[in-house]
Amino acid sequence: MIAACPAIVSCLGLMLAPAGCDGTLDAGRNEQQGLLPVDAHNPVIIDNDGWSDNWAGEFAVLLANSGGLTLAGIVVDASNYWPDQNANVTGWTNFVTAARASGLKHIPDVTAGASIPLTVPAGQKIESTVPLRTAGAQLILDLSRQLSLPGQPLVVVTGAQLTDLADAYLMDPTVVDRVTVVASLGSYSAPKAAMTGPNGDLDPWADWIVAQRFHYIQVTVLYDQAGDVTADDFANLPKNPLGDWIAAKQPNLSTLNTATDQVAVLAAVVPSFVTTAQRSSADASAGFNSPAGQGPPLLPSSTGNASVVTQVDTSLVRKRLWEMLQAPQIFGS
Repeated sequence: MIAACPAIVSCLGLMLAPAGCDGTLDAGRNEQQGLLPVDAHNPVIIDNDGWSDNWAGEFAVLLANSGGLTLAGIVVDASNYWPDQNANVTGWTNFVTAARASGLKHIPDVTAGASIPLTVPAGQKIESTVPLRTAGAQLILDLSRQLSLPGQPLVVVTGAQLTDLADAYLMDPTVVDRVTVVASLGSYSAPKAAMTGPNGDLDPWADWIVAQRFHYIQVTVLYDQAGDVTADDFANLPKNPLGDWIAAKQPNLSTLNTATDQVAVLAAVVPSFVTTAQRSSADASAGFNSPAGQGPPLLPSSTGNASVVTQVDTSLVRKRLWEMLQAPQIFGS
């Protein structure tokens, strides 16, 4: 378990308000920076599984040292994609060690999260679900109580299953008043978003719970991350353990567009990254497992508790990454 990060900036507004005329969520802040109700003012927990397939962790720690976010926690799961939790935790811990050794600050320790999905109860009633009581869920509860403010909830950015979040709800349903979820998950075909792979297929019952109970933002737009760091870039990496880590990781990066979990990190804290978002709500009318293996469809709704990111500016990704990697002050130089 970790201690909370330094004090969060002062409250900027009221709790989640009705949609504006464009159908996007409105955080009720005095100066909302982008289309989503969260930004760099919100404290963030990263919840993921594998450490080697994308740059989500690297973006998170670099942004945490350039004024881009307050990184409050790191939760690491096991999933069908990355089933060895010990290996996942070790990989993320090694990454944290390299980042700290490079002079980066404000990086919390790793907390182990869910390693199995929730069990669907008889009758498929959410409140009858037996909680797993994972350490990741407890961290979400603890930090949401410490760090969330009116109009400025804790944000949990996920690139894996939603189990820890659903588990936190089962342990304390009031968590939904203190947490907003931003998930790299699922797909979109106008006008409907699906809570399927990537990540939505890992714990469909958790999807079902989170989509109906939390303020939920689903980022469905993915991209080819091969150009973010190439072998030709190695000479320009910082001469420190993080630069060495990135060079060693790059050849093993996933070639699947569906692995780019950093889109959720960027959507949560970089307002200009998201260019189109659709206000939505979960359609639970068909019942769980219809369709099988995924959460409820997300349909357009002017009063819904969800938002679906349908377009992003991917030209910002490499630019922002290298601006941070080549800024000596980030590393204390």
